[in-house]
Amino acid sequence: MTIHPEDLRTAEARLQQLHQRIGGIAYGGDYNPEQWPREVWLEDAKLMQQAGVNLVTLAVFSWSRLETSNGVFDFGWLDEVMDLMHQHGIGVDLATPDAVPPAWLVEQHPEIMPERPDGSIFGFGSRQHFDVSHPVYRAKSLVLAEKMGERYASHPALRMWHVGNEYGPTSYGPWAEKAFREWLQRKYSTLDELNEAWSTAVWGQLYSDWSQVRVPAQPRTWSNPSRRLDFHRFTSDSMLEHYKAERDILRRHSPDLPIVTNFMRFYKTNDYWAWAAEEDAAALDIYPDPREEDAHIAAALNFDLMRSLRQGQPWMVMEQATGAVSQWSVNVSKLPGKMRLGSYQAIAQGADSILFFQWRQAKGGTERYHSAMVNHAGPNTRIFREVCELGQELKTLGDVTGTRSTAKVAIVFDWDCWWALELGNSPRSDLNYAQEVLRLYRPLFDANITVDFVNANSDLSEYSLVIMPASYLLTDQAAERFESYVTYGGRLVVSYLSGIVDQDNTIRLGGYPGALRKVLGAWSEEMHPLAGDGEQVKLSTLDGGTSSASYWTEHLHAETAEVLASYSSGRLAGAPAVTRNSFGQGMALYLSARVEDGLLAQLLHDELRSAGVEPELNAPTGVQVRRRTGCSADGTNKSFLMVLNHNDAPSSVDVLDGGTDRISGRTVQGAVELPANGVLIVDETAG
Repeated sequence: MTIHPEDLRTAEARLQQLHQRIGGIAYGGDYNPEQWPREVWLEDAKLMQQAGVNLVTLAVFSWSRLETSNGVFDFGWLDEVMDLMHQHGIGVDLATPDAVPPAWLVEQHPEIMPERPDGSIFGFGSRQHFDVSHPVYRAKSLVLAEKMGERYASHPALRMWHVGNEYGPTSYGPWAEKAFREWLQRKYSTLDELNEAWSTAVWGQLYSDWSQVRVPAQPRTWSNPSRRLDFHRFTSDSMLEHYKAERDILRRHSPDLPIVTNFMRFYKTNDYWAWAAEEDAAALDIYPDPREEDAHIAAALNFDLMRSLRQGQPWMVMEQATGAVSQWSVNVSKLPGKMRLGSYQAIAQGADSILFFQWRQAKGGTERYHSAMVNHAGPNTRIFREVCELGQELKTLGDVTGTRSTAKVAIVFDWDCWWALELGNSPRSDLNYAQEVLRLYRPLFDANITVDFVNANSDLSEYSLVIMPASYLLTDQAAERFESYVTYGGRLVVSYLSGIVDQDNTIRLGGYPGALRKVLGAWSEEMHPLAGDGEQVKLSTLDGGTSSASYWTEHLHAETAEVLASYSSGRLAGAPAVTRNSFGQGMALYLSARVEDGLLAQLLHDELRSAGVEPELNAPTGVQVRRRTGCSADGTNKSFLMVLNHNDAPSSVDVLDGGTDRISGRTVQGAVELPANGVLIVDETAG
């Protein structure tokens, strides 16, 4: 299908063109030729061809090599590499390298280094050593982006742009303080509004002049939570502002090319809902710990989140490891087959790109033990053979690109909530928001239910079931949206610590969960976190069964809600623990306690059944099933059933409708046995 230049105004069209130009699924990774002598470059290009690589990311950390001193640029070596890639049929994802300001810039302007809350300064020698608010850092970054756009926009190897790398440094220095104050002045038109939002009457923190408003640096004891919440918001916005400035420069030079930056797993600093809206695709760096038997479930959550950030649009694995990484105390290597399985898991959950960090394993520097597509031992290794095998398989799956997944279940994931919930000075300051979300996601993953993620501003009308894990902060508008969702027939599951504060991080009065009390038909007069990790209380369920709860309980009162489980021991004996309320045409379930895993799974299963939500395919435990359908990048309508065996033993599934396994080429229908860590990609439209 031909794409005309005038059509390349949308992210979808730019991505479609990318996959057409590289021949399907993007495959490759970060390439750092500046770490190697020139004689290695040609060998690398030939090995890339052997491995099926069609896209490499260049120049991520190359600022010091591209601008060797102030205003002195050397693009010759990068020209050579770009030309070499083109000669070997390999596309380039070209990065602006401002994640690592060079030593000469730090020497001339040491004030660009970020400042910690205690006033100490980051030292040179790592990455992300900059205050994004500093005008010199910003100006120099934009000059380099302009020069790269001018030089390479028309290069035949260029396929997309990669802005920065893993945005994240937070600074509490004078430039951040100035920018924070300006950000606040835009948000709050008067100091009276700011004082009201921040509850500065508490502890006598009233501001009488804007000059008094500073970043929340290290206080004597505790710091104002509303002020700190706004600083989280400002930090994300300030980095996004800089990303957008570089993006706009590159877009002017290359209006037809995708532009992205890379996100990180469970990354708290940046609101990825806001970021994804400004990019052509969500792109994820994902490093599951091979020591964790269920690491693929946390990975799955992140994959579904990436797919959801741009309303189901295919996304990119920007970085992953072929084997071991170098960031944990013990860095074990992935077992044979696990790299392939993890790559197909990402594809099953909406990825159209499988990229690694990095192509050739570094022999020096901090990440010298981080595995690569070509490891220290060279290409005659198990890992490189697996890399080649996967690359050849992916060449046959080009028509997967562009297809999407659909879900009838959504989970709320919101950065405002995350920031507010983990500021401390709360009934449980050890609560981990990401783990709370994962806990409610896990039963759905085990049941092979496709899940979307939404935020408090999302349209909920397409979902039969919406789940709110510890949705601590809700605006009035968001609360009304969830209430309306239930009123018109939706089913809502709400966990403890939801609806507690408003947009200013101020407690909602009248009983917890204040924003959701009406729709839940129940309210708590007091929170009762349990004292120790091992402490439990017993529960009795409506059907006469028994269960338990740990970590969190509440003194709950049912108003219009039905009681599904009550405490049968402890100080709350006889009080409700789990309720369900009929509201309008829908239902709302409230988990006021952290119930044990078995009861949680049963409650969610009952909600799924009542909502009419079924899995794509019934499969044994440990076998993941997903479906991707719709118009592929080649313009044809496709349907792919993807089955992944995460078990270390064979598993059997029943492929009812059948089709062609695109990996083996054989026809499959009925009972199919998958080997340990095996993958089945069933083309349901074949033939």
